[in-house]
Amino acid sequence: MIEERLSALVRSALGPAAEDLGVELPADIGFEIDAPKQKEFGDFSTNVALVLAPRVGRSPRDVAAAIAAHVPSEPFVTDVQVAGPGFVNFWVTNTWLYDVLREVVRQGEAFGRRPPNGRSVQVEFVSANPTGPLHIGHARNAVIGDAVANLLDATGWRVEREYYWNDAGRQMELFGASVEARYLQLLGRDVAVPEEGYHGEYLIDVAKDILAERGAGLADLPAEEGRARLLHEGAVRVLAMMRRTLERFGVRFDTFFSERTLHEKGEVDEAVKRLREAGFAYDHEGAVFFRSTAFGDDKDRVLIRSNDRPTYFAADCAYLLDKFGRGFDHLIYVWGADHHGDVARVKGAAEALGFDPDALEMILYQWVSLTGVAMSKRAGMFITLDELLDEVGADATRFTLLSRSNDATIEFDIDAVKRQSMENPVYYVQYGHARIASILRNATERGISIQPIEDVDLTLLSTEAELDLLRKIAETPKQIAEAAEFRAPHRLTHFAQELAADFHRFYTGCRVLSDDEVLTQARLWLAWATRQAIANVLALIGVSAPDAMERTDG
Repeated sequence: MIEERLSALVRSALGPAAEDLGVELPADIGFEIDAPKQKEFGDFSTNVALVLAPRVGRSPRDVAAAIAAHVPSEPFVTDVQVAGPGFVNFWVTNTWLYDVLREVVRQGEAFGRRPPNGRSVQVEFVSANPTGPLHIGHARNAVIGDAVANLLDATGWRVEREYYWNDAGRQMELFGASVEARYLQLLGRDVAVPEEGYHGEYLIDVAKDILAERGAGLADLPAEEGRARLLHEGAVRVLAMMRRTLERFGVRFDTFFSERTLHEKGEVDEAVKRLREAGFAYDHEGAVFFRSTAFGDDKDRVLIRSNDRPTYFAADCAYLLDKFGRGFDHLIYVWGADHHGDVARVKGAAEALGFDPDALEMILYQWVSLTGVAMSKRAGMFITLDELLDEVGADATRFTLLSRSNDATIEFDIDAVKRQSMENPVYYVQYGHARIASILRNATERGISIQPIEDVDLTLLSTEAELDLLRKIAETPKQIAEAAEFRAPHRLTHFAQELAADFHRFYTGCRVLSDDEVLTQARLWLAWATRQAIANVLALIGVSAPDAMERTDG
């Protein structure tokens, strides 16, 4: 990357610059190399002098001037200047852009990816109770978790995606009672669904399926056994339904983890025992509490109720034991904003259990509001994700849900999202990819064979539109790396739009297939590389890159 080459030049200049200034350099010097927003400030700029100045007691401009004077001479650097409060600006030749183009062609689908870093991370997301269909809130959780996992994989992590199957506790008891009521109703029994239970029509289908596969015998079992069996049968079917929905949505998991197994394996008891031994669990009024106020929580939290039943939080502590026991270097949870209060207590539990709390990371996201759709009768209270996918499709849904930062709310306008026009961001990007594919097909149909890139004169790519497009393609690795670092997949939706916009400008101003055969070859490779960059970015957010599309906006 050009930024790495310039960074090396800057570091080479630091020692001589420090001698000129009569100062000692700090041991740790971090600085940035970025492209200025305004082209008159050069092709690249560094803030190194602004970082160093307060640490060496000199003005930023003095430090910048000393550094600029000692930047080694390189053929690809045409000028170095000091600007503003102390930036060092670089002007470079276009040769690096042509090198980037060759690199895209060489790497193909791997362009923008980094080699393995030897570290492992588990991303746990969705994890909705298996009590009913997934909805739009679950959808945002799913695309954030999936995209973050993709980004971590692309930047060298060994990634495991996990769904935590919450199959114990009060809500599951209500679910079991609701399934039982629907099952008994099918057998002609006068039984009502509990008022706090689940009333969606989907449970009628679940009960019908249980009746068809297991028969009527479950109704004659002892009450507790019968309800437990029906809860299990219902949960298995709802989870299977969720998995089918997630598959439609392009979301996959490596593991599905049952909360119940934490109780069955004794890990809940083990977690409480270890918290006691560490001095962070105590008895009070017949219950067992975790001293979470020691870790910034607003009050201590119950682990074991006075009726000897563990809380969800006790299972959370046991889940930490299990996760860390599997050897992950880093653990990521994707939670809705309503879980903000859980962060301190879960991190505190990790520390109390002897783990590094910094190895835990919680990604919180805000809610989604839907417009242009009626409430679902099948779900009972909300629009199901399946209904949304039927109406809009997976690509548009994923792109839209990743179009804003995680901490911003999203208004999902169904009519706007499914509109096939250039005003629709996902359509705009996909159409750019399809347009390039069409250009390459047209070249083949006209008998134009693309020559090996090593034999093509790329220096003919010299117009502002061509160079801007090359610069945008060159940003791809950095954009992917930063989106991964900041857990910000929304950056890639915006970058994909910028890539497409620069291509559309290039396409408008530069005829790709022309009578100039040599120039045609260079522009075909530029188009090819743009298509690859767009496809690579879309793949990381789980959106397809079609080779053909139609416009309906004239």
